[in-house]
Amino acid sequence: MAAIKGRNTKPELFVRKALHAAGLRYRLHGKDLPGKPDLIFPRYKAVVFVHGCFWHQHDCHLFRWPSTRQDFWRAKLGRNVANDQRAEIALLETGWRVAKIWECALKGRTRPDFTKAMQSLIAWIKADQQTITIRGG
Repeated sequence: MAAIKGRNTKPELFVRKALHAAGLRYRLHGKDLPGKPDLIFPRYKAVVFVHGCFWHQHDCHLFRWPSTRQDFWRAKLGRNVANDQRAEIALLETGWRVAKIWECALKGRTRPDFTKAMQSLIAWIKADQQTITIRGG
């Protein structure tokens, strides 16, 4: 698992490129914030997490339980989900707004139009809504 990247993943790079092209500037991987968000927009008091469907146990076609070492994987992925929930609650309590973009929104057979997904994310960043989740259909 040491070879699995936690940052600068392809889905994250797709989102970063689209947001930068739209003129939005951000900080990366804030170590001072709960959950170390992938993108931080201090001007808008907003953070964005780009979640991999497997690692964060999303209920979509990209997630399947491994057939070996099931106890290990259930415990590991369960901890990831619990950590995500704790980080989101802590961020919301401190006044940050939280966006989650799932990997299935960027690839896979149920993904929405990328441009529309990014437009909704950009609109959310500039608005006052507390949370948004962008996922595949």
